[in-house]
Amino acid sequence: MPRQPFGAGSSHRNRENPMSIKEIQAFSNQALNDPALGEKLKACEKVRDVIALGKEHGYSIIEDLLYPPNEPQFSEAQLSPKMAKALLRA
Repeated sequence: MPRQPFGAGSSHRNRENPMSIKEIQAFSNQALNDPALGEKLKACEKVRDVIALGKEHGYSIIEDLLYPPNEPQFSEAQLSPKMAKALLRA
C-alpha cells in the first residue's frame, strides 16, 4: 500500500499546507494592489464567495486554512464586517 505524505487526508486545521497559505497570501496581496479586486473581496459575505473569487483569479484556496488558529492572511479593512468576524475573530 503506498504511503501518504505527512498530513495527507488529515482534517486538522492546525496542520498548515504551505502551498495554499502562499496562495491565500498572493490573493490577499493582489487584492491590496488591485482596487477593483479589493472591492469585490470586500463585497464577499460568505467564505465560499471568497474562495470562488480567488479561483476566478487563478488561486486555489483551502477553506480550513482561512480560519483560526491559522495566521490571518487578510486585514480587517479588506473584508466585509461579516467576513472579518468569521475569519479574524474580530
